This record gives sequence, structure tokens and C-alpha cells, in this order.
Amino acid sequence: MKTLLLFIATALAEIVGCYLPWLWLKQGKPMWLLIPAALSLALFAWLLTLHDTTGAGRVYAAYGGVYIGAALAWLWVVDGIRPTPWDVAGVLVALAGMAIIVLQPAR
Repeated sequence: MKTLLLFIATALAEIVGCYLPWLWLKQGKPMWLLIPAALSLALFAWLLTLHDTTGAGRVYAAYGGVYIGAALAWLWVVDGIRPTPWDVAGVLVALAGMAIIVLQPAR
């Protein structure tokens, strides 16, 4: 559970760090949004280092599954667009892949 919560926090930091510049570039929001965006991306990078997994590549691969779920939750909650059944199926497949990576037997 700790790992999942850390992955979710990491995903939210990345999404916020990318969403704020998108608001500035695509919706004409103020440029000062780039400051919290940069801080959020720095937080994202730091949070990635807290994951207790052997090998950075394995962390990134497992994190990807959670990121996909968080991004679609963002789509629904922030953008107001309800995910399609195809979106949900894709998240389930990605989370299954993440679980296989994270829960593999120790060598």
C-alpha cells in the first residue's frame, strides 16, 4: 500500500508539473504558473528516488502503470471528461503490468 501511495503522489507531482505549463501555453494563463510547475517537477524527480525497487528502469516501468491511471483520473476530475470503457481497460492492463513488475519474487 505504501508503494502504491508513493506512486500516486509521484504521478500527481508529474501531472501538475506538466499541466501548469500546458495551461500557460494552450489557454493563455499567467506565465508565473511555470514556477509551481518547476517545483512540482522537482518534487516528482525526488519522489522517484524514494521508491524501494532495484534498478531505476524497473521503478520507471512500474510507475508508468500508475501514471496512466492517475492521468485518466485527472482527465475525469480536472478536465471533466469521463473515461471510456477502452480507457478503463487500458488502465487495468497497465496496472496489471505494474503489479507484475513490483510484486515479482525476490532473486
